[in-house]
Amino acid sequence: MSNDPTFESVRISIDDGIAEVHLRATGKSPRMGPSFWNEFAQVFRWLDGDPRVRVVLLRGEGPNFSTGLDLQAMASEVAPLVGPAVATERYALYALIQRMQGAIDAVAACKKPVIAAIAGNCLGGGVDLITACDVRLCADDAVFSVREVRLAMVADVGTLARLPGIVGQGVAREWALTGDDFDAKRALRAGLVNETFATHEALFAAARAMAGRIARNPPLTVQGVKQVLNDRSEREARESLKYVALYNAAFLPSEDLREALSAWMEKREPKFEGR
Repeated sequence: MSNDPTFESVRISIDDGIAEVHLRATGKSPRMGPSFWNEFAQVFRWLDGDPRVRVVLLRGEGPNFSTGLDLQAMASEVAPLVGPAVATERYALYALIQRMQGAIDAVAACKKPVIAAIAGNCLGGGVDLITACDVRLCADDAVFSVREVRLAMVADVGTLARLPGIVGQGVAREWALTGDDFDAKRALRAGLVNETFATHEALFAAARAMAGRIARNPPLTVQGVKQVLNDRSEREARESLKYVALYNAAFLPSEDLREALSAWMEKREPKFEGR
């Protein structure tokens, strides 16, 4: 339809009940910059209300799913909040975290099921995003990382709230505490993804086929299944998200965070002092 909205952060096509949402690439990979955080909740509210859409397929544009937060693009928004903070800065940081949480929460809150088709890198905020999806499939070349700890951050937009319910506490804690990369085989063993595929083409074909099977089922019943499954898990996620937003508003500004950002810009290993 000509009156469909357009978005800077995503490209959307709708066909036969399936909305295919491509995260737009910046350079080689989709990154979560200002347009993503400003638009993404609106994207999913629109999809939720569009009667043509029965299921959403979420994927990256190009060879990668998402490399997470675009630190360079977000620097002007984040930098003033990570220095010495008084109440004004802490409140602004709390509001920023809540807004970013809302972008990911909109995926879980969408009445229509969301399938994530993950190729290549899925790092940091990318993991936050896929944990809010209903089903995750990936290509054999997929690489994942709960990377925030390596940047002196407590992940605060969904991973810590939802990942333990998907893979269990032990695996979730390992990934969140180490920040290690892990591959498609490990993701499959842990239950993060349902199935892996040898090529990107096979992945996207399988994701579309699954979306088609879901779209052919009675839509209100499908939405009811998601609503019932979400009832307990999302109530628990909301409590966790509220807590981590308050925690990071209080403790995210630190010398270690400034060191992590400096090391990232200077392309060197950070030296953390616990300050």
